[in-house]
Formats: sequence, C-alpha cells, structure tokens
Amino acid sequence: MRKVGKQEIEDIAVGAALLGTGGGGDPHIGKLMALQAIEEFGPVTVLDTDEVPDDALVVPSSMMGAPTVMLEKIPSGEEAILAFNQLEKYLGEKVYATFPIEAGGVNSMLPFALAARLGMPVIDVDGMGRAFPELQMVTFYLDGISATPAVIADEKGNTSLLSTIDNVWTERIARAATIQMGGSVMNAMYSMRGKNLKESGITNILQLEEQIGKTIREAKENNVNAIEKVLETVGGFELFQGKVTDIDRKTESGFARGIATFEGTNDYKDETLELRFQNEHLLAQTKNKLLCVTPDLIAVLDAETGLPITTEGIRYGSRCVVIGIPCHPKWRTEKGIATVGPAYFGYDVDYTPVEELVNEGGRK
Repeated sequence: MRKVGKQEIEDIAVGAALLGTGGGGDPHIGKLMALQAIEEFGPVTVLDTDEVPDDALVVPSSMMGAPTVMLEKIPSGEEAILAFNQLEKYLGEKVYATFPIEAGGVNSMLPFALAARLGMPVIDVDGMGRAFPELQMVTFYLDGISATPAVIADEKGNTSLLSTIDNVWTERIARAATIQMGGSVMNAMYSMRGKNLKESGITNILQLEEQIGKTIREAKENNVNAIEKVLETVGGFELFQGKVTDIDRKTESGFARGIATFEGTNDYKDETLELRFQNEHLLAQTKNKLLCVTPDLIAVLDAETGLPITTEGIRYGSRCVVIGIPCHPKWRTEKGIATVGPAYFGYDVDYTPVEELVNEGGRK
C-alpha cells in the first residue's frame, strides 16, 4: 500500500502514454483530471493485488471511443461516477476498488480521478499490459470473465446498461451506442472478485509506468539519452529513426484509423517505415521487412526528448524513434493471438515475436 500524489501522477502519465502504444486516449487530459481530483480530495491509495480481499468487488474504470474525439469532447469526471453508481445499484453492492483496464494514456489516469473523488483505492494491475482498441481485448476475456453487466455513460447524463451473450457482442453494441453518444463515453464493466483479478490481471503495471516516466524525466535532468534508458527499462528494441513525411488519419466506426509514413534518418537513411494504427500502433514495416506487429508493443518517441507520441499527436515533419517491446506472455497464447494478433485486424502477416524480428534484421 502506498500513496500516489502529483509527481507520481506526472510520471505515470508519461509511462502510460508509452505503454499505450499511441492509444488509450490523450494522456494530458487524463493527467489534468487526476491532478485536479488529487488537489481537491488528496492523494490516492494504491494497493498491490495481494492486498485485495479475494471476495472484494473490483471494477476497472475507463473510457471508450476514438482518442481524437476526446480532444474536443473533454470528460468532466461525472460520467465515470454515474457509470459506477448505476453498476453498484444494479449489482446491489459497493465497489471495493478500481483499476485501469489498460495501460493507456487517459485510461491509466481515469481510475485516479475517480478514486480520489469516491474515496476508494486503486489497484496496481490492468488487463492488457498495453492498450488495445476493443473491449474484448483484455486478459479477463482470455480467462472467461464476462464484460457485462456493463454501464456506459456520456457527459449529458445518458446511461446504457448492457447484458450481452459474450464480450465480442459487448464491444459491438457498446461501440454503436458510443457513436450515438458523441464518439466517447465512460464505462464500468468487467466487474469481478479480487480472486479473479489476481489470477487474470497483469500486475505492477502502474509501477512500470511510473518508472518509465521517472526514467525519461531524470534523463532530461541529467542530459543523458532518454531513449536508451527507456529501452533498458522496458526491455525493448529500437526499430527505426526517421521523420514523418505523411500521415493519413481519420475517425471511422468509432476508431482513429490511419497510416503514418516515416523517412529514415541516420542508420536508417534510404529506408521508409509504414506504421499502421487503429487507435493503437499495430504494425510497423519497411518495404522489405516486418519490424513489429501486434500484440507486441510499438511506441513512437520524440527523437530529442524521448517522450511518447500518440496516434493523434503524430505530425508532419516530426523526428521520431520507433521502438518495439515484447508483450505479456498471455498475449502469445493461441487465444491471445486469435484475439489481438495481426489476422484479427486484417493484416496479411504471421505473428512473429519482436525479439526474433530484430535478431533477423541485425538491429540493436
């Protein structure tokens, strides 16, 4: 058990944006929401999973929708409280603690904003170890935990209570409702017991995010190469260095979809990288070689500062370093690959672990 205050939130927000692989919502907006709540209500208690009672009711708090929408439709924080209140009313039981559904920009911050306002703890765990675009893409789904009953809420005060036959249908119906509710909503779903969370969740994710953020901050303070330090922290690999020469991005069917093109610099001169994304970066390839593909993590970092760049933050002319990080072993199972592998997203490539692709290419 520990208390998380403003500096920890600053560091966690940076780490969440990196592990969010470009998605999970704007980390700056989430950070401001968390900081405001902590300023008003005080630091938040963070629990390790082994500190959570086996029979406790725990529920992740998160948003869904296109990250680009949040830049114009900033949540107030009331939506998450409304969703939780409605779910508690339906279940007839108070929620013991919340946690991030994914290691995504805003979705790592929202639990802190909610917890500060409701006076509940946050658990150091998530359901992805990164960010993914669809509701069924969590380790809880791999282990047979239902997403419903689920509540989604918008800034107008509308709520929808969902009960579906499986988690894929939860995604379909909730996505359709989200589009009608303005493109982004807050939700309360995947309610479970502490015992389920201990068995299925990816632990210590907040600690890792905080360490990433602290690493980048201290690298700047000490005038050392932030990207090299980040790669050491996450066990990742440099995939490419280059300048953004084209960005084709649009909001479609509730997602931010697109392709970013990078012209190589330094050791990568005369090469071109194509980066495909659906909220999150999902595939990185040059003309002749696959560099990294989902479910492994692809992050775009500012070449000078080492700070992560989200899919909506990629701009023409930006100088970037693209890195790859091995995903959690749960995603490398047969069901994991079927759920979030390249074939699911329509990419005609086989999944190969990033460390194998890097070794084949002779890159560091």
